[in-house]
Amino acid sequence: MVLSWCITLYTMWQMIQLHECVPGVRFDRYYDLGQHAFGPKLGPWIVVPQQIIVQVGCDIVYMVTGGKCLKKFVEIACTNCTPIRQSYWIGIFGGSQFFLSQFPDINSVSGVSLAAAVMSLSYSTIAWVGSLSRGRVPNVTYAYNKTNGSTDYMFRVFNALGLITCAYAGHAVVLEIQATIPSTHDKPSRIPMWKGALWAYFINAICYFPVALVGYWTFGDDVADNVLVALQRPGWLIASANLMVVVHVIGSYQVYAMPVFDMIESTMVHKLNVPPRLMLRLIVRSAYVAFTLFIAVTFPFFGDLLGFFGGFGFASTSYILPSVMWLRIKKPKRFSQSWIINCACISVGVFIMLASTIGGLRNIITDSSTYEFYT
Repeated sequence: MVLSWCITLYTMWQMIQLHECVPGVRFDRYYDLGQHAFGPKLGPWIVVPQQIIVQVGCDIVYMVTGGKCLKKFVEIACTNCTPIRQSYWIGIFGGSQFFLSQFPDINSVSGVSLAAAVMSLSYSTIAWVGSLSRGRVPNVTYAYNKTNGSTDYMFRVFNALGLITCAYAGHAVVLEIQATIPSTHDKPSRIPMWKGALWAYFINAICYFPVALVGYWTFGDDVADNVLVALQRPGWLIASANLMVVVHVIGSYQVYAMPVFDMIESTMVHKLNVPPRLMLRLIVRSAYVAFTLFIAVTFPFFGDLLGFFGGFGFASTSYILPSVMWLRIKKPKRFSQSWIINCACISVGVFIMLASTIGGLRNIITDSSTYEFYT
């Protein structure tokens, strides 16, 4: 976890520096930087698929998380209510995204994003404090669970690597965010952006590390994907925390969806000559939300999805591509400190990408075999 935090902070710094690596030019999208690094023809084919996988993958996971936490909130808050299928809760959460997706750009949802950040810190604190106050469960074990065989154990470990990778997925949208910051010769955008990134990573560590460590201390090998789902008391506090998760993923969904909207709409306007009207926004964005909602309802496996997308897209955009582009653009001397560090980041990223993609896909297939779809 610490190694992943350090590597991705370093590659985040690289992305921020590369935003204005050419005097007078701002690479406002991952797509633009990829074209500069790999050429106008090869660049989009290398960068765009990976970025889309990350953004769409995050939104699918947020759909699942939002629906599950809504369900948990109502179950705690209203014990006498008739239970509703999880699929419906995911659909209810998706309904909010149909409305929010019609906002014009990422700046227009800044208030929602701020609320999401505050909620993230709040429910994370509740999760680890609640676990700590609960104490260790009876017969807690920290032994490696090999009851299903060494093969299953290996794939679960691979999936866990992808889970850790998903904790730091901001690289896919960092250039789009930096593009909203004014930049002058005296005060380039990389200065305030790096300060913001440092604060974000500091808060990220405050949120994730205590939850992971204390949650494992409390539940051991049986710890759930979502610690809040495993906690029951005090009821009002756990219910509030689940509602905070819902607010968080509502805002986070839009942060990752907005660049996808911009990419699709720009392509349709410039390549297909579709008029940039309100109807285009309504159809494109509603179709995207409907697609992510369908996948989330079909495969609501939170941990497996995180592991799969963590390897399939996140490892590439957070570990591999920033270092590869740095080597191609900055061209550090062979076997210099910068060259060695970047090669090490690429090696770690390739291993995680292959291992967690295989582990996550295998776990999705395994869990699907015993899952009753759309219930």
